[in-house]
Amino acid sequence: MGTVIMHNVVSVDGFIADESDDVGPLHDWYFNGDTPIRQGGDQQYDHSGTGSDFMVSRASAEYVRPIWESIGVIVMGRRLFDQVNGWEGRPPAGDHVIVVSHRPRPDGWHPEASYHFVDGVAAAIDKAQELAGERTVAVNAGDVGGQILAAGLVDEVAMDVVPVVLGSGKRYFGSIDGPHPLEDPHVVVQGDGVLHLRFKVRR
Repeated sequence: MGTVIMHNVVSVDGFIADESDDVGPLHDWYFNGDTPIRQGGDQQYDHSGTGSDFMVSRASAEYVRPIWESIGVIVMGRRLFDQVNGWEGRPPAGDHVIVVSHRPRPDGWHPEASYHFVDGVAAAIDKAQELAGERTVAVNAGDVGGQILAAGLVDEVAMDVVPVVLGSGKRYFGSIDGPHPLEDPHVVVQGDGVLHLRFKVRR
């Protein structure tokens, strides 16, 4: 089975967005460089929905590109799905999306899209690993990501740390209780306006 990686951009005080779900300056580093992040040939990643490719520092591109190319499945919560309308049925990376939700797929919403609505984090990871095979399962941070970590289903934690203090907002690890020990970071990459870190979860 592929590695389950919990990932998000995060402020130095541990927030992935403010109380209104605004990411503010957290994504500025996606547009402050001269190196595009591309998926194979000329296909562009478009997490933002703007149609614009990310332009990052070379160090960030060399770090991010292989991670995104390895993703087979994204696992997200219903709140994020509703906010971005599921990226209109086109995952920003990978081939499938698992939405952890007590509610089913919205009626008539992109019936062709490979999106699966699953009630519960354990079932979500089971389904994600089935679909991903040997590829990476990318778990969005926040409340659902925190629940998946607390359930012992996360292999690695990846953080793109931006040098800003938000003071309050949506926490990277949600509202889970700790502690949940991690190993020392095995990846440390300094980009422009961001520090990329990866930690293995201590078993």
